[in-house]
Amino acid sequence: MARVFNFSAGPAVLPETVLQQAAAEMLDWHGSGMSVMEMSHRGKEFVSIHAEAEQDLRELLAVPANYKVLFLQGGAIAENAIVPMNLLRGRNSADYVNTGEWSKKSIKEAKKYCSVNVAASSEDRKFTYIPPQQSWKLSADAGYVHICSNETIGGLEYHWVPDTGAVPLVADMSSHLLSRPVDVARYGLIYGGAQKNIGPAGLTLVIVRDDLIGQAAAFTPSAFDYKQQADADSMLNTPPTYAIYVAGLVFKWLKAQGGLAEIERRNIAKAKLLYDYLDEGNFFLSPVEPRDRSRMNVPFKLRNEALDEEFLKGARAHGMVQLKGHRSVGGMRASIYNAMPVDGVQQLVAYMREFENKHG
Repeated sequence: MARVFNFSAGPAVLPETVLQQAAAEMLDWHGSGMSVMEMSHRGKEFVSIHAEAEQDLRELLAVPANYKVLFLQGGAIAENAIVPMNLLRGRNSADYVNTGEWSKKSIKEAKKYCSVNVAASSEDRKFTYIPPQQSWKLSADAGYVHICSNETIGGLEYHWVPDTGAVPLVADMSSHLLSRPVDVARYGLIYGGAQKNIGPAGLTLVIVRDDLIGQAAAFTPSAFDYKQQADADSMLNTPPTYAIYVAGLVFKWLKAQGGLAEIERRNIAKAKLLYDYLDEGNFFLSPVEPRDRSRMNVPFKLRNEALDEEFLKGARAHGMVQLKGHRSVGGMRASIYNAMPVDGVQQLVAYMREFENKHG
């Protein structure tokens, strides 16, 4: 069966060459006689896989030496609790910017551990824009400032880095981490689930500045303490070994493509193809403020929502799947992550044009 163009928001499309290599190495990794799935996480084979993956990630993102890279579990949902456990450092409050469904989840979880100041929100316009920083009302005693720098559901993306002064900036980058270069030094902590641009579900990446760890709340479980995990090289408990292995293959794939600057160029071009078509007419609607549109997740609606199911059925017949929008917002959503080829976006636009010509 031919592979489809998979527009899923996550778990998401992976590079075919990565899948082929993982398949070829499934029964025997590099002459070890074992699958990576079967290896001890403390054996020399997996330790080498883990170390190489971290080194490649550091190179791709130019991670400064004074930052720890952690390969953890639990996804961004778990980090919503783990971040305040570790980063409040004796303070009682944190600032959050609310730009959509994932921001709301972060805020709800953080309220279990501290007082949350919602410094800005775009809920007044149904999360279709990012509040400009001059409108933010930051508090004086916050332990950190938290943003979701790409809202997977609503299709908002920060194309700028907030200036939070001496207060650490924390970003949930789950759905656009490794889609472009990042100035890591502008952030105190970056986290994200791997199942968008990096690898299979089950792996969570955390990049955290050295001076922000070691002061976790007393009630913090050992597995959630960044300092303990850093000291144990992310192996305080058994890590998600196979997911780390596949992520390592993706890191090498990214390097072979020319690194994140080249990947960003491609992502800009793919997003432009789709947004340019959406802006041509009014058969399809793009709800997001143009300056804040995500390159990764493109929500859109048919003006006549009675045609939704017919549109999705036709897309499947054309070899395109997972285009239905999130249940909280409806409509459609095309997630066009790193591994989505430009051919997939071109085919989607061609189908949308065909569908408009038939029903418009």
